[in-house]
Amino acid sequence: MKIAILGSGGREHAIAFSISQSKKVKEIYCIPGNAGTNEFCNNVSIDINNFEEILKFLKEKNIDLIIVGPEDPLVNGIVDFLEKFKIKTFGPSKNASQLEGSKIFTKNLCKKYQIPTANFGVFENIKDSKKFLSNSKHPLVIKADNLAAGKGVYICENINDSYLAVEEIFNGKFGEAKNILIEEFLKGEEMSYFIISDGKTIKNFGTAQDHKRVHEGDKGKNTGGMGAYSPSRLINKELENKILEKIIKPTLNGLSKKNTPYKGFLYAGLMIVDNEPYLIEYNVRMGDPECQTILPMLSTDLIDVIQAVINGTLSKTNIEWHKTKSLCVVLCSNGYPDKYKKYIELKNLDKVSLDKNNYLFHAGTKKIDEKVFATGGRVLNFISMSNSFYEARNSIHQNLLKLNWSHGFYRKDIAYKVIDK
Repeated sequence: MKIAILGSGGREHAIAFSISQSKKVKEIYCIPGNAGTNEFCNNVSIDINNFEEILKFLKEKNIDLIIVGPEDPLVNGIVDFLEKFKIKTFGPSKNASQLEGSKIFTKNLCKKYQIPTANFGVFENIKDSKKFLSNSKHPLVIKADNLAAGKGVYICENINDSYLAVEEIFNGKFGEAKNILIEEFLKGEEMSYFIISDGKTIKNFGTAQDHKRVHEGDKGKNTGGMGAYSPSRLINKELENKILEKIIKPTLNGLSKKNTPYKGFLYAGLMIVDNEPYLIEYNVRMGDPECQTILPMLSTDLIDVIQAVINGTLSKTNIEWHKTKSLCVVLCSNGYPDKYKKYIELKNLDKVSLDKNNYLFHAGTKKIDEKVFATGGRVLNFISMSNSFYEARNSIHQNLLKLNWSHGFYRKDIAYKVIDK
């Protein structure tokens, strides 16, 4: 098979690596890919939102299947577009992708189908938002309604924080904002829960704990993700049943009633309060860095799973996992998530020790004249699998020391809630 993968981050490198292990795959193209995918895939420089150019390329190369990694093209309707031309495409439709494309769409779905979530209000301008906030108790959560690359969420401890959040969102920090969401702050612990669906069957695709805050102890600004571990320490059979029955199934049934079957990965960001799940948000793709953390534990051929989704035969496919733990630490450029320098060379990559339990997935990197350069805020993902989270983290830290990149930083406390030492 000839496979194309859309995207350029750590998630897409992890997906590309996973399917490269399949005997069914002959050739992989990454659009546009990164320095990591460049090692075993054909990188193709096309804008991921230029659907016409992507279609032209897929036809020229007789691609059998395209896997869409990031949210932007999904929300913009790439699946609907390519399927019109009989291109097999893995990912949810434009309508189904509204679960991530509009937080207000999702909140209204929750309201209609009594899906547990934080109480919320929707506001259309700065004046009305501030008026509401001036009479509200803090902490509060303020969210940009539109896509914001995982950064458009503010946890506001006081009125000044709230005013700043409202101003930044409406002044276009995350693109044009017609609405914002203000919701109550739920005190609990976050968990990422993943499923895969072919529109009829739902199957679990792992759990994780993502660390989004930039500083240790989960402090500081939100990022796209500083690291993750899997499985989540919170998951148990009772909680999983509640997640499926109270949140996932009502959501997908609600979409079905809109004649919108859900096909692809679905990532539920949850807040667990006394073993009760509340929906924070949905992502209509695998998380990043959760994907990098989870995929190495998959023992089933990923291509078999993806084909089952496209063919509507997921009920006949067993998804099996290695019985291990997995941990990921993200190496970031100094200054992230604010300003940072680009095109700084990454030396010593050949000194990193990689094997069947230790992986390195690139994110913001590019290869130029046989040299690898950092081009993004999140640069590299170090993953280790072990029976112990402590040992996994130690292995990663040893590899980070071998890389010895002075232009970056990483959180040394990833998985601190499950590591006593």
